[in-house]
Amino acid sequence: MGIEKEKRTIEKMILVFCHGKHGTREGLCPECQSLKDYAFSRLDLCPFGDKKPSCRKCPVHCYTPEMRERIREVMRYSGPRMVFHAPFEWFKHRVEEILDRIFKN
Repeated sequence: MGIEKEKRTIEKMILVFCHGKHGTREGLCPECQSLKDYAFSRLDLCPFGDKKPSCRKCPVHCYTPEMRERIREVMRYSGPRMVFHAPFEWFKHRVEEILDRIFKN
């Protein structure tokens, strides 16, 4: 997954989380904006570049424990809801995960 694609995905996931959990209607609350800025800064510094695996499969854990827990909360909430907010990206991500499992085992 490329860095720019990863940024678009994480931005959508944080937006879904912020709207659902914090009740924002447009944009992000300051807490979610800081999480997005942090995630983007980590992606910009990613040593794997465009060959970056998904964060779940990445051998380098670059988030601080606090931020890692915050992004996990976002993923747990937004992951199942992405099928409604970004169905094409959700489907493509699922297919990539399945193919990855098949060809890596």
